[in-house]
Amino acid sequence: MAAAVPRQLPAVEKDSGFYWRAGEMGMLLIQRCACGRYQHPPLPRCADCGGDALAPAPVSGRARVATFTVNHQPWRPGLAVPYVFAVVELEEQAELYAMTNIVDCAPEAVSIGLSVEVQFERHEDVWLPMFRPRGTD
Repeated sequence: MAAAVPRQLPAVEKDSGFYWRAGEMGMLLIQRCACGRYQHPPLPRCADCGGDALAPAPVSGRARVATFTVNHQPWRPGLAVPYVFAVVELEEQAELYAMTNIVDCAPEAVSIGLSVEVQFERHEDVWLPMFRPRGTD
């Protein structure tokens, strides 16, 4: 999904590029250790076992809203307000969080515990993982 909204794009670095570009394939990739632990954002070593056998792994893209705020400040010219900035907990693992925007619903419809799913917003060569209420098409 392409969008005309002006956004400040993340730096696509060697260790995090997979996260920002996997949306091109319609996938959400999260770093996973050989021990089975997911971690986000990517780190050079596993925060659980200390190992360095880490690789991007696909996840379901399903999550729940852990916390959120409704922003009324247009930080960039043309950025529509209000918008919801949220921390979502991915269903693959407790305390596996991603920071995102909640889209395709009114800000007043967002609540802690809301079931959401990933969708991607393309900007240049970056696919931003955004989340919408589950079942929204």
